[in-house]
Amino acid sequence: MSAVSKGTDETVATSDRAGQEIFTPHDHAACVSNSFAAAEARCESGKVRLTENRRRVLDLLLEEHRPMGAYAILERLRAIGYSAQPPVAYRALDFLMEKGLAHRIESLNAYVACSNPENCTNPAFLVCQVCDRVAEAQADDRPSAAALAAGKIGFEIEQEFREARGTCPSCTNKA
Repeated sequence: MSAVSKGTDETVATSDRAGQEIFTPHDHAACVSNSFAAAEARCESGKVRLTENRRRVLDLLLEEHRPMGAYAILERLRAIGYSAQPPVAYRALDFLMEKGLAHRIESLNAYVACSNPENCTNPAFLVCQVCDRVAEAQADDRPSAAALAAGKIGFEIEQEFREARGTCPSCTNKA
């Protein structure tokens, strides 16, 4: 394990390559295939169905490792022949997030497929502001700087988002 500093006391724990494949050329067909296999296994073990709508939305999220808003998903569904209304996309996204197969990137009001649904416990998102790709890493279990500050004044955090914006290695090397 290595750690990536986020400019605070908090670090994002990563394996040597966690998230890196998102920013570099990789076998995307295998990436998508592995994600669908994990999604199907999760649904089967939870005795829930990965319906055609849910599968299609997951497929759209997996296409390029870029976050997509709900209305962009609806537009893409319509473009491939689905007569999709907003509840269709939101229901599918709610299901995918509830089952740990997708995440919402709060700062972008958009969604990404989970890159590691088997071991996703404390995700942090690294957003490239040049190419718009998002890599997912696992944050360590130590309290964040915000949690420590909140504890000092008795503030109870209900939800904390771990997102960082910057430039990925591919975009940095292009400059």
